[in-house]
Order: sequence, then C-alpha cells, then structure tokens
Amino acid sequence: MKNEYKHTKTTVSLINYHFVFCPRYRRKIFNIPGVEQRFKELTIAECDKCGIEILALECHIDHVHIFVSVLPTMSIPNIMKQIKGATSLKLREEFPRLKAMPSLWTRSYFVSTAGNVSSETIQWYVDTQKTRP
Repeated sequence: MKNEYKHTKTTVSLINYHFVFCPRYRRKIFNIPGVEQRFKELTIAECDKCGIEILALECHIDHVHIFVSVLPTMSIPNIMKQIKGATSLKLREEFPRLKAMPSLWTRSYFVSTAGNVSSETIQWYVDTQKTRP
C-alpha cells in the first residue's frame, strides 16, 4: 500500500479516509449479478476523474468499505457526494431491480481518518471483509 505524501504548489499532505456506507434499508444489492463489478468500475472512474486515490475498495452484501487518499482541498461530504451520486445514477439506469428503489444509498455514512489505526490495518480489514462470516 502506498503511504506517499501528495504535493501541490502550496501543500504537502497525507490524508487518508476510511468510509463505510450502505444501500437504503440495508438492501442486499450486491447479491444482484453484475452490480458489485459495475459499482467498482463506476467508483474507480469517478475517483480518477476527481483526483481521489483509492487505496482499498470492497463490497459486502449490504455495505461498502472504501479507503481513499485525498488532497486537503477535498471535503468529506463532497467525496461522498461524488461517489454516491455518480454510482446511484448509473446503477439505477443499468439495473432494473435498482431503478424501482426511491434512492439507492442512505444519506448517512461512517468516516474515519487513518490516524489512530495504521493504514495497513485498515487496508487489511477492508481486504478481509469477504472472508468474514
């Protein structure tokens, strides 16, 4: 995993966030064939477009873990708005079962910085989510 400082004209920073968010009503949308893969593709594309570096991305049946590195100019709410907004629109267009939902994601989310826990520990946690019961 990269723990590299980001350099801009006026700043040097290392800002990593661990986000967890869920579909509305904790629906098990990632059991629908193709949804998980398409979600990951859309998330990677949106993050590339916005300058968000994905360090780890994992989908569980009814929630998502994403570990990112960002510049200090990016606010936490805007990061979530970009990811949730872009993926909700496209997934609901492409998967008829999701189109029937009034909204795809809940408005809430969990976010933590990688300060008290090492980045390696967070990445290990995200990577091992699929193997947990």
